[in-house]
Amino acid sequence: MNHTVSTDDPPPASVHPHHMHTSATGRHGTATMNHTVVTGGAGLLGSHLCRALLERGDRVTAIDNMSTGRRAAIENLTAHPRFTLRTADVTAPGALADLATVTHIAHLARPGSPTASARRPVDTLRAASTGTLAALDLAARRGARIVVASGSEISGESHHAPPSRGHLGNIGPASTFSANTAGSHVTEALARHYRGANVGIVRPFEVYGPHLWPGDGRVTASCCAAALRDQTLQVIDGDTRSFVYVADTVEAMVAMLDSEAFGPVDIGGPNAVTLAEFARTVIDLAGSGWLEVAPASTTDVTARSPDLTHARALLGWQPTTLLPDGLHHTLDWMRTILRPHPQ
Repeated sequence: MNHTVSTDDPPPASVHPHHMHTSATGRHGTATMNHTVVTGGAGLLGSHLCRALLERGDRVTAIDNMSTGRRAAIENLTAHPRFTLRTADVTAPGALADLATVTHIAHLARPGSPTASARRPVDTLRAASTGTLAALDLAARRGARIVVASGSEISGESHHAPPSRGHLGNIGPASTFSANTAGSHVTEALARHYRGANVGIVRPFEVYGPHLWPGDGRVTASCCAAALRDQTLQVIDGDTRSFVYVADTVEAMVAMLDSEAFGPVDIGGPNAVTLAEFARTVIDLAGSGWLEVAPASTTDVTARSPDLTHARALLGWQPTTLLPDGLHHTLDWMRTILRPHPQ
């Protein structure tokens, strides 16, 4: 997407790349520990973000209703003295009301799984609307910096890579994944028009890595699971994606939380690869699996690619993990949760 700043954008503030604050200043000038709230904290990105924030010294509260999040993703964090897990739905009245001394919020509480979104479209839209509004209200009450995650779905059914900023795609309300696409639009619209909070928007593209569960529905999960089970990897001819490893995505998220940038900032891989090439890489690394390339249809989203201009200029960020290295880590992790000979 061509993220040249338009007159519709809030003016970007001066940002120091990767300037990571480990404390905030209280009303009396004393240093206080960051308290970062991560909604969707048991998901793929949320679980890794919680760990990174704890490692840098934050107090972290993860909020997740476990509809798509997994306790196993954060079980090694629950004993940490600065970590709190709250099993709650951000769309429920009062779910965030009692949180105090919050300095940062990462709002990730919308299903990233295509399977979950298609199965629970109303919950997906509720998280994008009511959940985002609740997180923004919390940020306004506590004077906290909030970063909300939209997604590559904002481009809708576009066949241009990257789509122009003025073309945000077509949303077909009856399509299987329309809730996720519409949810990205709702999330960004609320973040853009909300007043009284320090807001930033990120658009993660094709995030992958450990804690991406086999039944998730994203292409990396499906391909890795199929290869490890020595099954057929089915991809669409000519379809391309720009994959970004979860650790790189976390670095961008932390930089965004510590900045004053509004964005939207795309977070993705620098190079688009065809899904056929991607699947072959997975098969080679797994040492098993078979490839089947299906012909493209007129309704397939054939191209989805980020524009990293804002990420480089505002955050000083670009991904560093090579695709084979990230897939190696992902496959190693997924082997631990799959049975040796699944049926």
